[in-house]
Amino acid sequence: MGRMEMQELPELPDYAERVLQVAEEIPPGRVMTYGDVAEWLGQGGPRQVGRVMALYGGSVPWWRVVRADGALLPGHERRALGHYRAEGTPLRQQRDGAMRLDMCRARWDGAGADQAGPGAPAGE
Repeated sequence: MGRMEMQELPELPDYAERVLQVAEEIPPGRVMTYGDVAEWLGQGGPRQVGRVMALYGGSVPWWRVVRADGALLPGHERRALGHYRAEGTPLRQQRDGAMRLDMCRARWDGAGADQAGPGAPAGE
């Protein structure tokens, strides 16, 4: 057995598991901000959620956890845009031609989901 096969993968921190669970619950065509996820969980903040998504979010619908201004994730714009178009996520085009999420229409408040923590996200 090779050295890599003998090593166990590090255990996912509890907070990270909870963040990823929320990301998985966001319906196609809808989004939550990093701050919404933190508020939903009643723990951490936007930066902590962003860190979790950066480190562990590749296995969940990462494109559904977004910046509050609706800007597409830098460096992942094309991939995210493909997902948004496939899912029918509301978008709007800026004057400069750049695409952004239409946060008024795309933002999800968690209605109908099994709540992962105290409090539901509020609008900003």
